[in-house]
Amino acid sequence: QVQLVESGGGLVQPGGSLRLSCEASGSRFSIRAMGWYRQADGKQRELVAAISSGGTTNYADSVKGRFTISRDNAKNMVYLQMNSLKPEDTAVYYCHGAELFTSVMKGLGYWGQGTQVTVSS
Repeated sequence: QVQLVESGGGLVQPGGSLRLSCEASGSRFSIRAMGWYRQADGKQRELVAAISSGGTTNYADSVKGRFTISRDNAKNMVYLQMNSLKPEDTAVYYCHGAELFTSVMKGLGYWGQGTQVTVSS
């Protein structure tokens, strides 16, 4: 049974920073690629960033240059460093993991429960 548990969400002012963490447990072979999605009120869930087992990354255009995804394979952790946050970044952020990078890009893997990020003054 694969489990993904997020932490690190919260309330931050515009221009501020937050770091999200996600710990994966269960079958290591089921989770090789990981990513972060987000869903704002009334909107569809969208891919924010993804990282392959080898470190290849992919970012949504809206977060390029502001967000950084990274991973610690020894700890089965993935992180999302979010800088220069904007009100439009407000959403529930979900950790996502799958065996294949392409599966993460398509949202076909396992999901965490989500963590709220609110950017507001």
